[in-house]
Amino acid sequence: MPTLSRLTRRQLVVGASLAPLISLPVHAAPPPQRFSRVLLGTVVDISVAGTADARDVPQQVEQAFAEMQRLERLMSRFDPESELSRINQHAGGASVAISGELMRVLQDAQRRSAATGGAFDPVLGWLTVQADPGAQRLDDAFVHRVLPYARSSALELDERRMRARLNTPLARLDLGGAAKLPILAAGLRQLHNAGVTGCLINGGGDVLASARNDGQAWRIGIRDAYQPDKVLAVLALNDGVVASSGDYERFVTLSGQRVHHIIDPTTGRPTQGLRGLTLVADRVEQVNGLGPAAMVAGPALAMTRLQHWGVTHALLMGADASVQVSPALRARLTPPPGQTQIRGLNA
Repeated sequence: MPTLSRLTRRQLVVGASLAPLISLPVHAAPPPQRFSRVLLGTVVDISVAGTADARDVPQQVEQAFAEMQRLERLMSRFDPESELSRINQHAGGASVAISGELMRVLQDAQRRSAATGGAFDPVLGWLTVQADPGAQRLDDAFVHRVLPYARSSALELDERRMRARLNTPLARLDLGGAAKLPILAAGLRQLHNAGVTGCLINGGGDVLASARNDGQAWRIGIRDAYQPDKVLAVLALNDGVVASSGDYERFVTLSGQRVHHIIDPTTGRPTQGLRGLTLVADRVEQVNGLGPAAMVAGPALAMTRLQHWGVTHALLMGADASVQVSPALRARLTPPPGQTQIRGLNA
């Protein structure tokens, strides 16, 4: 999943063209109103359909964007003034006062790390930099030095005093796999509280939707991780969340090898075996952080692990072009426009 960052113009174009999920047209009159903003290291699109007073929609959408931007400023490791950056800057030293929003995300990240046996971990900040623009390959000695401390146990949270601390200077936080979905959910909640219904928020591969008043489903195109310029399948979504992770979302090429941002906590290097995956659920908390954890598990174990973690709707795309789909999700997918079958599956 993309980390919270600022994009250059070139990165923005690339990121937009490779977004793992796209919103396909829905035939309706009038068509949804659409708005876009650069946020969370990607392009965030908001579509609104069926609201009674469409004249108020732009103002309410602007407030939703503002709320998401406010939360990004708390949780981005790329912003030196963010609360997250202050925790990193004081690693091994004193605790830092944090907001309730960041506290909840950090607590959830720790719980997710425990539930996945460390396959997901928010304390990989020294290692996720491998995929930052302009990055150089990390020295093996450095990886071996910091890897033992890249564990959520290095993060100490004091909910009563609303403070957080990393207990060693060899630990760094990166909430790219934990913060984006809650931030998008806050935007959708802002719209709901303002009475704006029938909304879809697409944040570069993560989609949250609320039901449309016209009764139509949103049509979500799932990108083919093996061929990112193509759509693998189409999902009809009334409301809920669709979360994607992949090695094509954020990466650099070093010595002819793709180095991406999803790190295996056991090796300190990018995961291998899976090119990407898509998870579908009713609520953010059911899938948040589990995409990266499944990428760590790899193609042989990911589906079983996801089922153990309570995910029933999953699609996995392997580096060998293979496709695995859980039965519950398979029943909801259709081929992309102009095709009669889904690549890798029986029609």
